[in-house]
Formats: sequence, C-alpha cells, structure tokens
Amino acid sequence: MSETYTWIFQQADGTPMTDLGLASSTFPTQADAEAWLGQEWPALADAGVQAVTLRRGEDDVYGPMSLSPAD
Repeated sequence: MSETYTWIFQQADGTPMTDLGLASSTFPTQADAEAWLGQEWPALADAGVQAVTLRRGEDDVYGPMSLSPAD
C-alpha cells in the first residue's frame, strides 16, 4: 500500500501550526510534495510558518527545515 506525503507546518520551537487557513494537501510522491513547497514557501513564511517537516504516512522523512532565508 502506498502512503501519501504531507507537510507539517511549525513554529521555530517545533510546535505544529494548524490554524493557517490553508487547504490541507497530500501528495502521492515526495517529488510532488517538494515541488509544491518550492512554489508555496513564500506564502507559508508570510503566514508565519517558520519550519516544515515532510511526513510519509506517520513517519518523518526529514525536518524540521527552516523557511527563513540564510543570513
């Protein structure tokens, strides 16, 4: 059975952010999830998201990954 990929939106301390008014999206592949994030990260950062974690089913693939530009 294939599991879907989802992004978890977080504050800098790792606390999940759930009330963003963003549609919950799932992706069939990691590449699809990463392509979406590549397009949407500025809007996520503007909404106050400070980090994201990519999950496959119930497992973390990687993260948290900061959305802040490098200094």
